[in-house]
Amino acid sequence: MRDSPALAHKLHELGATVTVTDPRALDNARKTHPELDYIDDPIAAVQDADLLLHLTERPPFSPIDPHRLATRAGQPRVIGSLGTLNPATWREAGWTFRALGRP
Repeated sequence: MRDSPALAHKLHELGATVTVTDPRALDNARKTHPELDYIDDPIAAVQDADLLLHLTERPPFSPIDPHRLATRAGQPRVIGSLGTLNPATWREAGWTFRALGRP
């Protein structure tokens, strides 16, 4: 969530419904951007999502099983920003995978 609040807020301004999860940063994020939706459970946060933005390398996020998440997502699409997700694993699980700074 270090740089993520501004991105989440901008997406919200553009009309997206944004659900934020990061158990270590939710309290501060809620204070800064109360207009966003917040949830403690990273698995539940993916429910019916059209896009997952992976913006932290901390557990419990990087080791999450993409097969498990794919069954919850509305559209299994993910953008990884830190290079910590394995593109082949996510694509094999049915996700459209993009990574910032990578072809």
